[in-house]
Amino acid sequence: MNTTINPSPWIKIFQPIFQPTLRLFCFHPSAAGASLFRLWGKYLPSNIELCAIQLPGRETRIKEPLITKWDDLLPPLVQVLKPLILEYPFVFFGHSLGALISFEVVRKLRKEKLPIPQYIFVSGRRAPHIPIDNLRHQASNPILISTLREYGGTAEAVLQNQELMELFLPVLRADFTLNEKYMYFLEAPLESPIIAFRGINDAEFSLQQLSEWEQHTISNFALHDFPGGHMHFKEEPKALIEEILNYLP
Repeated sequence: MNTTINPSPWIKIFQPIFQPTLRLFCFHPSAAGASLFRLWGKYLPSNIELCAIQLPGRETRIKEPLITKWDDLLPPLVQVLKPLILEYPFVFFGHSLGALISFEVVRKLRKEKLPIPQYIFVSGRRAPHIPIDNLRHQASNPILISTLREYGGTAEAVLQNQELMELFLPVLRADFTLNEKYMYFLEAPLESPIIAFRGINDAEFSLQQLSEWEQHTISNFALHDFPGGHMHFKEEPKALIEEILNYLP
């Protein structure tokens, strides 16, 4: 029986499913939140339950402090995931910062001898062992706004709204801090297959930097391109979801 409907502020289950055969956990990118995945359910079969991670400081957690340190992020996140991953089989999808978070969560699950995902789907980020060369967490607000413009997926009217930007930019800056201060530590490759995705016009990393995710699995690896830039799936996620479903039982 599914006993974990919206069990924690960390996890949003928009369409709870009674006894799913699989859970799809989605980890959002910088400056986004769980709502990025709100409409994904309409493209999923009735046996797959979507569980969207919600980091503090945004959307339903707007009043909570933002997280900028990995030691403040991973322990509570893994703790709230435990009952859900013990209940049903699961896979992870993470985009950009979310790809990195999902990777570190899997490594922590393995250390704690907990179940790991049947697949890890990573999107829009270079492999974890490759340092970021364009640091932006201390950049000026105009540079952060221009970065958002380059990413796509944020309306120009929003980017030019000063009040909205005053709410939005601290979240982006905190997430960039988390992403850019990440320190990779060598561990054995994971047992889960890794499938990597990118928008072909994404200037955040090279194809080679994405393909190096292959080093982090002893299982299968594949790479898929989609039309568009960094946030290629935001407005129309169907093609990406269909590719994910091709791998699922």
